[in-house]
Amino acid sequence: MRVESLQTEPAKMLAPVEEDMSLFRTVPPNVVQSIRAFRVPELQQEAARLGYHFLYAYCAEAVTKQQVLACIAEAFHFPRHFGKNFDALADCLTDLAFKSGQQPGFLVVIEQLPNTPKFDREARETLLDVFRDAADFWAEKKVPFRVFYSFQ
Repeated sequence: MRVESLQTEPAKMLAPVEEDMSLFRTVPPNVVQSIRAFRVPELQQEAARLGYHFLYAYCAEAVTKQQVLACIAEAFHFPRHFGKNFDALADCLTDLAFKSGQQPGFLVVIEQLPNTPKFDREARETLLDVFRDAADFWAEKKVPFRVFYSFQ
């Protein structure tokens, strides 16, 4: 009897839709982390299975902050008036999406963020902080928001 209760307890902590999910078994629902061993097609497939929004940006051609933000804005289909700054990115990831109605969840992949003098470590950390803040925003609303990234 004791073994049964130990086996069912972890399932109770997971969101009902994610109970049988194996790909994210060790990944919190609101996190920003390196893509590591995950593969983009598998992430996309898991997002589809869960009914989540899958947002993907490949930033290998970007060199500057404005180019990185433009790449993300285009890939994520942000409004034309997107300001190409970190505040505008934060607004699009949180308020804009929240105002459009109930959200099932988000799986975000940003690959090949540049390592250039015009997009240095400080700029990369600021960008990731914006995504961390968005993850916190959605966590408060009980909406999964996972972000996976890689650097060049």
